[in-house]
Amino acid sequence: MFDWLIVGAGFAGSVLAERIASQRGESVLLIDRRNHIGGNAYDCYDEAGILIHRYGPHIFHTNARSIVDYLSHFSTWRPYEHRVLAAVDGMLLPIPINLDTINRLYGLDLDPVELEDFFASRRETIEEVHTAEDVVVSTVGRELYEKFFRGYTRKQWGVDPSQLSKSVTARVPTRTNRDDRYFGDSFQHMPANGYTRMFERMLNHPNIKIMLQTDYREVRDRIPFRKLIYTGPVDEFFDWRLGRLPYRSLRFEHVTVDCEQFQPVAVVNYPQTEDFTRITEYKHLTGQKNARTSLTYEYPTDIGDPYYPVPRPENEALYKQYEALSASRPDVWFVGRLATYRYYNMDQVVGQALATFARIQKTVPIGGALQPAMAVPG
Repeated sequence: MFDWLIVGAGFAGSVLAERIASQRGESVLLIDRRNHIGGNAYDCYDEAGILIHRYGPHIFHTNARSIVDYLSHFSTWRPYEHRVLAAVDGMLLPIPINLDTINRLYGLDLDPVELEDFFASRRETIEEVHTAEDVVVSTVGRELYEKFFRGYTRKQWGVDPSQLSKSVTARVPTRTNRDDRYFGDSFQHMPANGYTRMFERMLNHPNIKIMLQTDYREVRDRIPFRKLIYTGPVDEFFDWRLGRLPYRSLRFEHVTVDCEQFQPVAVVNYPQTEDFTRITEYKHLTGQKNARTSLTYEYPTDIGDPYYPVPRPENEALYKQYEALSASRPDVWFVGRLATYRYYNMDQVVGQALATFARIQKTVPIGGALQPAMAVPG
């Protein structure tokens, strides 16, 4: 009999497994369908000896010192500030849009004050911002929206930005200075030895047993456990009884080429051309020196493992129904991106998992049963 069954060995499941095992001294069975731990953050060395991210680039950034302090128990860090270029009108331009983006695109020599006037002269008045399109055109105008955002967003999500929630583009700032960093967080680092090594250290505890290539349905009636944490798709947990929640997936093409450097930054976006959305070159992330370099081409698709909840009003309404079902299961804790149908960055998932553990500490006696009146989905 295990004290806890945790479904999913990504950040949410692994953090909770570590906390429960080390702080409560209880036994944990951690399962995952894939053949590895780490979820989408899994990285590994390819045939060229380059550390690549199997599921596309994962850049760690946060403003939460408590999350850094927690993860630092399992990893040292390599400083890294992420920079992204967009292939627009035959040029590689900084994204998010900044002063250099506009000056180079239009052959201008604006200063920050003049750039604000430039944006003001082009932005459209939107009485009530609802969609991803509304966010961008009300900030920088329609021409820049068409050049930088519309094509990329349509490829990424499979629908026009006018049909997506404003949250999709609200996360990408526009700057009037020359700051070309993709993120502005106070802590921007990469795990010095990779994410997988960090997960290995996190889960290296005698109270944790890991079973890979294992589906929840295979073990739920076969292996006894007292309490359950679920980090998979919430609609699947309930056997899709209310219908399927839409997710976007990704297909990755990993290649190694015979040159020291393929592109000037780790990620180049392709909003205007190509079927793929971006190319990642991993040596920029790892700092490795190698005569060859490894790349990943990223193709969004509706087929495959779920990666991103699709932020549309009708999808949110359906999730709310599943959320109500989740609340009716006080014996289960629902945690993570798929279980709560939200797009979270890695630090946010860690924060959610730590907050869930704090609630467990308050509501679940060690070695005892879950208290239904107090337990709520994570």
